[in-house]
Amino acid sequence: MTDALAIARGIDEKASLDIVADMVRHKSYSQTPGERVLAEHIAAVMRDMGLEVELQPVEGDRVNAIGRWKGTGGGKSLMFNGHLDTNPVTEGWTVDPWGGLVTQDFIYGIGVSNMKAGDAASLAAVKSLIDAGVRLKGDVVLTYVVGELQGGVGTLAAIRGGVRADYFINSEPSDLQAITMHAAAFTFVIELKGITRHMSKREEAVDALIAACELVPQLNALTFSDAPTPEHRAINRVHVGVMHGALGRELHEWRPPQVADFVRIKGSGRYGPGQTEANALADLGRVLAALEARHPGLKATVIPEHQKGRPMMPAFRVDRDARIVTTLNAAYKAVRGTDQPTGAITPPGFYGTDAGHLYKELGMEGVVCGPGGRYNTMPDERVDVADYLDMVRIYLLCMTDICGIA
Repeated sequence: MTDALAIARGIDEKASLDIVADMVRHKSYSQTPGERVLAEHIAAVMRDMGLEVELQPVEGDRVNAIGRWKGTGGGKSLMFNGHLDTNPVTEGWTVDPWGGLVTQDFIYGIGVSNMKAGDAASLAAVKSLIDAGVRLKGDVVLTYVVGELQGGVGTLAAIRGGVRADYFINSEPSDLQAITMHAAAFTFVIELKGITRHMSKREEAVDALIAACELVPQLNALTFSDAPTPEHRAINRVHVGVMHGALGRELHEWRPPQVADFVRIKGSGRYGPGQTEANALADLGRVLAALEARHPGLKATVIPEHQKGRPMMPAFRVDRDARIVTTLNAAYKAVRGTDQPTGAITPPGFYGTDAGHLYKELGMEGVVCGPGGRYNTMPDERVDVADYLDMVRIYLLCMTDICGIA
């Protein structure tokens, strides 16, 4: 690793920062034409670097940008996976979300943390090796996908289009920590049906709003009964994000003197590898049964909510002593001089990532590790310059170790 470490320490920092700033300047909101514009731009950049490039169809006019830096042969292949689509800009920004602003401390921009800095880091690492005249034995495969925010449709298209590698690193923001397990995601709807009366006779009513206010903290504190280890339980979580109560299933709001007899709650849950959505829903059902017992006359139901045509993010795990994990750990220590935090670390352990699809569909050995996270999905979204540049160095060392220097 000595020669590679010298290259890593000597990367062109300005050129690496220019790559991420260039990505940020493209407005690539999910499910908009800007996704394709950025994919085509990244494809052109990779082509200019000498990579084999494909614009891979996903759905409609959406495409992934797939690049392959071919090795000389005889080495293992390493895939880097990340999405190009971003969330929309919210209120509260004080800098141009698409300005590509780079200061001494931070890189700013919508989607820079989630997750253009991760994408740029793998691209900059390949460029650094090419510029240094290095050839690798194995292939480096760069999969810059769209549609992660629709459940990972881009990565599923890549998988079903035959994109493969021996190992992968998913570059979702983890603040450079090695995430070896993360949760699966599901959404649910709970309906509470009470009995209405005028406020003058509310003692005779079954108040669905009162029951809901009691229920929400219980749901938010829930972990699931089939967690096989404390590590799995640590990434179990339920969160209620929507609650609407009023009169009747149509939720009429114009009669506040009456006791609300209907509440609709929407929430999301997280569970670990080997756990099931069916068991999670059964656990929710037990909570509702206890609620009904405390509020005689209340009827409570829970149903899963799946968006038609959209996949759910599956859970992901890899052994801590797997080759890709130990390689990443060693690269981190070589660059930073300390041991890399590794495991089912939260909050990243609660995220859904495309690593779940690579794990479930292909059984690939991989790990989640990327720059950004602490300033994720917030006004003035940003990534620490030092973290981004260290990620370039760490990715570079992983490429040379897994693929082998020719």
